[in-house]
Amino acid sequence: MKRREMMQLLCGAAVMGGSLCTGVATAAPAQAKAQAQAQAQAQGPWQIYTTAQGSNRRFAAQASGSPRAATQPMETETAVFVDTRKQFQEVFGFGGAVTDATAEVYAKLKPDQQKAFLAAYFDPKQGLGYSILRTTIHSSDFSSASYTYVKDGDRTLDSFSIEHDMKYRVPLMRQSLAAGASYGTRMRTFASPWSAPAWMKSNGSMLGGGSLLPEYRDLWAQYVVRFVKAYEKAGIPLWGLSIQNEPMAKQTWESMIFTADEETRFLGDHLGPALKAAGLGDKKVIVWDHNRDLLPQRAGTILSDPKARPYIWGVGYHWYETWAKGMPMHRNLAAVHEAYPDVPLLLTESSVEKFDASQMQSWANGERYGSEILADLNAGSSGWVDWNMLLDSRGGPNHVGNYCFALLHASDDGQLVFTPSYAYMGHFTRWIRPQARRVSAATSRSTLDATAFRNADGSLAVVVLNQTDKAQRYRLVVDGAEVAVDIPAHAIQTAVR
Repeated sequence: MKRREMMQLLCGAAVMGGSLCTGVATAAPAQAKAQAQAQAQAQGPWQIYTTAQGSNRRFAAQASGSPRAATQPMETETAVFVDTRKQFQEVFGFGGAVTDATAEVYAKLKPDQQKAFLAAYFDPKQGLGYSILRTTIHSSDFSSASYTYVKDGDRTLDSFSIEHDMKYRVPLMRQSLAAGASYGTRMRTFASPWSAPAWMKSNGSMLGGGSLLPEYRDLWAQYVVRFVKAYEKAGIPLWGLSIQNEPMAKQTWESMIFTADEETRFLGDHLGPALKAAGLGDKKVIVWDHNRDLLPQRAGTILSDPKARPYIWGVGYHWYETWAKGMPMHRNLAAVHEAYPDVPLLLTESSVEKFDASQMQSWANGERYGSEILADLNAGSSGWVDWNMLLDSRGGPNHVGNYCFALLHASDDGQLVFTPSYAYMGHFTRWIRPQARRVSAATSRSTLDATAFRNADGSLAVVVLNQTDKAQRYRLVVDGAEVAVDIPAHAIQTAVR
């Protein structure tokens, strides 16, 4: 046996003195360091895409330097740590809503702008790559007027017709589904009701809350079945439904109250069986469809019911609960995900309210999208579905004056207006695709936020958000390799490899 081999054997058996083993002990770390450096360089550079306040460029691309073997960060340094060995929820997708308002504004766009709209939302490389559409069952506040699909008091539903929707909404949905499919995207559409017809409700109005009268629970379930069949006949296949938009909100527009017990019983005893009996048992049902504040109570009630649970695909939620106080309740989302890890959580509506034309290019609105999407994903959300995909220059049309912002607006002369919120949304949707899985991501400083996902094709996307007034340099540390990255003030970045 050679002397060096003997030394290695003896040192490994811990019977040699420290001085004799010194040469062996120092050689091993040096070799390991070289191997780590070679592995880091073999990973190749990152492609970094940046959108920053004060720059006219969106998704500005640049390559990082060559990765190196990661070293111990100092306490004063900023780092983003990603460990792809730790995987979490699967991504369902991202999307937006085709409301009556969106469809009416779209119809007024010039043909080239209509084409640009479809590319902006469905092109996965140059646009947002949306894979989900939401729509309404008859009218919502974002309609030019209240309407239903039946004549007042028609308990037979013989007068049921979606003729109203055939003018604007159905044509745009057909074009949207075709556009998504043309890019190879699997599109999913779900629908939500804002209110049952007035004559089925306790307050005799579609507006102002009220509840579904018990004697009409079966009839309202059959109404929903009629809607699904009519839309599918019109060329709009429905992936699923939510039971009621914002079931605990008494609004000045179309709204209807469902307590947790009422929603549970309506699904388990009426809607679920009606869908199954009509051969629509494959339709996915989303429950709650309201804010994060009451999310744990609603989920705990309806998911524990043995009759309702078999019909439920997932839990939908909105973002409006406490934003005025700057305290979005992501902890409630995380609590539900922890309690029910097998149940997908999906944001089903988001919109910056109280439209002001002077704030069309508000960077704060964009940062709100970025921070809330990132926090929700880290709390266990499977995706995000924005509200109106397009509104006019006044944040409408809306028949009760509840004007809001959208990612895209149309100017009075029929041109598309892109907002900062559109770009912030795109930093997630372009590079985090359906079936991606979230992986472990954390930052060493609260001045940055981050999330990371491994896509089904093997690519890795890391989104980093800087909401501070200062540019920062951070060490992007991924699986033992690192690169230095600069992020401007008030910016969002996606690093892709």
